[in-house]
Formats: sequence, C-alpha cells, structure tokens
Amino acid sequence: MSNAAASHRQHADHTTPLVRNAWYVAALSHEIERNLLPRTLLETRVVFFRKKDGSISALHDRCPHRSFPLSKSQLQDDTIVCGYHGITYDGTGRCLHVPSAPNAGGNIKIRNFAVVERAPLVWIWMGDAEQADPALIPDFSFLSAPTWKTVSGSFHMHSNYVAMHENLLDQTHFTFLHAGSVGTPEWATSPLEVSQNGDTVSLRRELKKSLPPGIYAVPMKLEGRMVDRLSEASFFGPAGHLALAKITVSEPIANEREEFRVNILHVFTPETQNTLHYWWFNSRDFGLDDEEASKFLYEASHAAYVEDVDALGWISDIVTTESEDYREFSFRSDRPGLMMRQVLSRLAAQEQAPATAVAAE
Repeated sequence: MSNAAASHRQHADHTTPLVRNAWYVAALSHEIERNLLPRTLLETRVVFFRKKDGSISALHDRCPHRSFPLSKSQLQDDTIVCGYHGITYDGTGRCLHVPSAPNAGGNIKIRNFAVVERAPLVWIWMGDAEQADPALIPDFSFLSAPTWKTVSGSFHMHSNYVAMHENLLDQTHFTFLHAGSVGTPEWATSPLEVSQNGDTVSLRRELKKSLPPGIYAVPMKLEGRMVDRLSEASFFGPAGHLALAKITVSEPIANEREEFRVNILHVFTPETQNTLHYWWFNSRDFGLDDEEASKFLYEASHAAYVEDVDALGWISDIVTTESEDYREFSFRSDRPGLMMRQVLSRLAAQEQAPATAVAAE
C-alpha cells in the first residue's frame, strides 16, 4: 500500500462513511411542534412531530407501502395518516390501520429513532438503537442558565463534516479568514497545546498582552486595552465542538471587571456526505442585560461563520469535482485536525466491520 493510500485510510475525508452510532442534533426544540417536520439526517429521511404529551417522535419518512413521504401526510392526534393510501401509524412506527386491508397491518412497522430533548437541542441516534445511551449526550446546560446570555444562529452548508471539524480545530485561519472579527495578526503563531482523551481531541492556545479581536473588544469595552487571550476547544465527537474564550485584562484598573468568558458551541449533522445542518451558539458571562452587546455579538459571529460557510463550500466544490491525484500537505497546526480525522476514520471502520464480515461469509 502506498503512503498516500495508508494516510487516506488513517485520516477520514469526504469519502469516509458517515459515523452513525453517535448522538447528533436533529433540530431545535421550537422547530418541532404539532406538525410534521421533515429533515434528512445522515442520508436518511426522518419525520418529526411532537405528541400531545410533549414528547417527540422521529420516524423514517417513508411509508413502507409505496414510499410516500409521511411528512406530506396528515397528523391526527398522535398518529400519522399516509396521504397516499390512508395507512395509519402511531408514534413508534407501528401500523394501526390499512383501509384497503383491515387485517393486514399487524406486522408492518416503520423504523423509529431514539430522540432526547434537552432544550434548546433535540438529539437523535441514527445508528444501532441498542447503543443509544442518553448518558453519552454532552451537558450544555449553560445554554439555558440564567448566568449566561446566548445568541445563536444556523446555516445549511455545502461541506463534508470532516472539513467542518478540521476548520474548527485549526484556529490559525482566524488571522486570515476572520481578520475583521475573531482574528488578530499574532493569533496564527500563538503557542499550541494538543491533547486527546479517548475520542475527545482538545487544543489550547494562549497569547499574553495582546490587543483583543474586535468581536470581543467592543462588547467587553476593551478597545485599545492589552489582554491575555486564552482559547480552549474540543472535538467532543462526530456531532460538534465546544470552545471557551477567556479574556483577561493584562493591567486591570481598580474596581473594573478583569475576566470575561465566552462559550462557543458548534453542533452540526450531516444531511449527506457533502451537506450539513449547522447550529452555533455564543454564550457570555458578562453584560447579560446589554442588548447592544447581544446584537453586536450576533452580527459579528454570524459574519464570521458566513466566511467559514463560504470557504468550506468552495473547498467542497474542488474536492468533489476534481478526479486527478492530489497530495495533501499538513503542518504542525494541523495536528488537532489530523487526530480528529483518525478518530472519525476509526469509528467509521468499526461500524463498517460487521457489514464487511457478513458480506465475506
């Protein structure tokens, strides 16, 4: 095997099978009401609805009779009545009634998916149902805690999720792609520390006595002041990343606030190999009642993430259309991303192994 082929197997890329045995964000709580919400996740059509007791059902969005989309059907009480031939299913996917064959529905069942709502996020497990342990869902309770103020947004992206993960683990791009918001000239050369604990890959960057980036300087009212800037970020699994930005005033003035914290959560779920559902959250522990700060942080964050969405879309256009051999170069700053790609490659291979073994028998 060539070195290039070996590297391809060790490091996930846009051709690596999507990891299914993981909790992914399916939607925000407010999106799922007493209606039928369709969404394609990991190349599978899913239909969601909220039952009368407030719980959420998630079913394969495909009637097993003639593949009519259940999301184009009718929600009646806590059942879906297929809009094509009137076949009725309950929230678990069990067939309750076939109008043209009243005695035929007992053995018909649509696949249902494990769903856990931890507002504002709704999580779904698309893989082996027996492995769907809610204890594996990360704790992001700060999103609704009164001691934090959150702004958020979402995008539909044209990118593979491996590229998105790698983007978030290589902060040297801040200096260049986000020069007007998150980036400063010195950040690309800030010292990098990398660690791994199981499937979690973490990085740490710190820069002493530097000017803060605009996205923080304005709402923190630190324009022109020298600060110590710390960033800690983690790939916590196929579903996303959590980062902490801590800004500490280098030379504080008496009776003024010295430390500011911002949690940045990125969660994204593959729609297909090369498209994503992406949600971001920016939570701060300062200026909780400052609406101008919220407005500024939302607009600045949104603008920065538009730059990421555009960049990754352009990259996707190239890697999915060019067929010629391509040698990828990496640098020290790519180490967190390469470690993450090894994790995704291993997880994908573990899921493919049983199918490969069955095919070989």
